[in-house]
Amino acid sequence: MDSCCAKVKGNVHPVPVRNRGVGKVGSGFWGERIGTNLWSSSFSNRQWRSLRKERKAKTINRAVLTPDLDQENLIFEGPVFEKQHADPSSVAAIILGGGAGTRLFPLTSRRAKPAVPIGGCYRLIDVPMSNCINSGIRKIFILTQFNSASLNRHIARIYNFGNGVNFGDGFVEVLAATQTPGEAGQKWFQGTADAVRQFIWVFEDAKNKNVEHILILSGDHLYRMDYMDFVQKHIDTNADITVSCVPMDDSRASDYGLMKIDNTGRIIQFSEKPKGPNLKAMKVNTTLLGLSEKEAEKYPYIASMGVYVFRTDVLLKLLTRKYLSCNDFGSEIIPLAVKDHNVQAYLFNDYWEDIGTIKSFFDANLALTEQPPKFEFYDPKTPFYTSPRFLPPTKVEECRILDAIISHGCFLRECSVQRSIVGVRSRLEYGVELKDTMMMGADYYQTESEIASLLAEGKVPIGVGQNTRIRNCIIDKNAKIGRDVVIANGDGVQEADRPSEGFYIRSGITVILKNATINDGTII
Repeated sequence: MDSCCAKVKGNVHPVPVRNRGVGKVGSGFWGERIGTNLWSSSFSNRQWRSLRKERKAKTINRAVLTPDLDQENLIFEGPVFEKQHADPSSVAAIILGGGAGTRLFPLTSRRAKPAVPIGGCYRLIDVPMSNCINSGIRKIFILTQFNSASLNRHIARIYNFGNGVNFGDGFVEVLAATQTPGEAGQKWFQGTADAVRQFIWVFEDAKNKNVEHILILSGDHLYRMDYMDFVQKHIDTNADITVSCVPMDDSRASDYGLMKIDNTGRIIQFSEKPKGPNLKAMKVNTTLLGLSEKEAEKYPYIASMGVYVFRTDVLLKLLTRKYLSCNDFGSEIIPLAVKDHNVQAYLFNDYWEDIGTIKSFFDANLALTEQPPKFEFYDPKTPFYTSPRFLPPTKVEECRILDAIISHGCFLRECSVQRSIVGVRSRLEYGVELKDTMMMGADYYQTESEIASLLAEGKVPIGVGQNTRIRNCIIDKNAKIGRDVVIANGDGVQEADRPSEGFYIRSGITVILKNATINDGTII
């Protein structure tokens, strides 16, 4: 009887090999242990062919009864597999400037959503931009359409990567909605996916030939994230698309895209902003994400953050060939792609807030004043960048300040500030009481002589006048609020439109318009 015998080195271990979608779990002999799933590493068909060829060449049949001890024994030499690491130079980011921003109106009446000030001295666009820079991603596109003048100006001033000397092949490009030849090119952006589709030719440019993965980011979220961890998970799972997600409670679940996943993290069902019975159908056991039983009961949904990473070839195929009539990622592209693509979920286990409404914007800002805060812009390793304004330090004269953020270049005189944010170049006069208020500040200073002249003429200068009391309020930039004013919404009005009087009320929060004037003695 003939048989095959082999000598196996002592450091060889049988390792289970899981073949996703190709075959069943088996076992093999490999030269070293492989600590990661083979199908999420750089394993390829070429290596399989090479391995089979090598085995065939080294296998020798021998008679067991008449062994030839001089013949060379067969030794299995398994290939060493190295984990494929995400390379920031192969990643491009697309930041979506958003639509008309109706839910954030009136803050978006003269600016795009990403240009809305936040945290005293930042703008919302600074969040994804800083996350990209801190993640090492230097190829950034920003798609804009509505009220983009201030956003474009902010980007041009701050995020200029120079002529390529300091950042290699890095760049920041603003791609404004424009009309192009053809019927489709005559329309404005019809949705998030359509916005990317209309500029798909950009990724055929020579400078983008090495882009293997494309990040799709929103310009109106507040969070700190290392996008390369996100991309690494995408590579490890050999995904076509990866969706970043967070656990979500009942109260807000219907505002987001919800998903169901299997035990490997693959998304098997995706529903955009479901209501009623469709919402209940998306409930899952979120202990799959590592939550405790108590946490899983509180957060029974898995919500999409609207942050995606695509393989470049997959994105191009979906937008230009497969789903030509689909205009939105969340409501159309992702739910359809789940059926025949490897769409994975990535759990983001940290602070994240969608700044989509006046209430969420207001709450997220005031949360920055808490001790300890759930989120803070300061971090020495991952700083958030914004405009270098070169303003003087804030001057404070006999004030009472409790749980507040005071930005640079402000003048505060014998006033009280509690659980509030005071933006750059703000002026608070004697006797002012500011509580639960987000004040954006001013774009420019008025000199002491200009202020005195305005007061002498019975006019109101920029800032807040003497003995004015304000609470539960958002004050937009360059607002002029006079003396002895009370802004408190004492009647508890939830919604009101008073543009001629300089304010709106949204969700019970008073919003003072940009450049508005609130005359002396006004009570709101």
